[in-house]
Order: sequence, then C-alpha cells, then structure tokens
Amino acid sequence: MALDGLGDRWSLLIVRDLMIRAYRTFREFEESGEGIATNILADRLRRLERHGIISAEADASDARKVNYRLTEKGIDLAPVLLDLLIWSGRHEQTGTPCAAIEQMARHREALLAEVRRRWRERDPSPLQVDGRWVWQL
Repeated sequence: MALDGLGDRWSLLIVRDLMIRAYRTFREFEESGEGIATNILADRLRRLERHGIISAEADASDARKVNYRLTEKGIDLAPVLLDLLIWSGRHEQTGTPCAAIEQMARHREALLAEVRRRWRERDPSPLQVDGRWVWQL
C-alpha cells in the first residue's frame, strides 16, 4: 500500500521538500535542482493528493496560485524520511559530514518534534540544525 502512494523517487523528494525545505508551490519544486520534468511533477503532485499525503490550497494573496501542504498522513512520514536521511549519510557517499549525521541521529526526537511544530503552526521556514539547513549538512 505504501508503495502505491510513495513508490518512486520523485514522490519522496516532493514530500522531503515540503517537510524539510518548506517548498509550497509547483515552481519551487520545479526549480529545486532535482531535474524533475513538469509532467512528472504534476503527476506526482496529483498522486500524492489522491493518496491523502498532501493537500492543495489556494494561496491567500492570489487565488490563482496553488500551495501544497502535507496532510496529517503526510507529516507522519517524518520519522521515515529522517531515518532514510540518516541511513543514507551513514552508508552512502552523500557528502554529508559524519558528525552531522550522528548529530541528527542523536537529536532525532527533537528534530521530529520541530518538524511537527512547524507543520502544526504552518511555519514556512526550512528546517535547520545548529543554524544550517538540514539538506546542506
């Protein structure tokens, strides 16, 4: 069942970018540097919405603009994504310093609490650890 909604790289990257980078718009995902084609991006956003992992909302300042947001079901993926990030840093060549990976592992619960707080309060800031963006560690 999980693979139906998240069974590909692009879906996981979209969820990661919503959760960690605080991306909200199609354009932000498109310009993320991952190289996703616009037709694939549109398809994955629709699939994630259909599976209840994200929701689409009209922008408060411009109703023509759509903002995406993780649902409660989507934010429940935070532990999975953090564990994948830690696992990748420990076992793959990611360029992330070992000390940063171990810091994330040590402070796992605090990071997850911060992700949930930001989601609950609709805090638009990207996730940081010691003043550095998580994806830059």
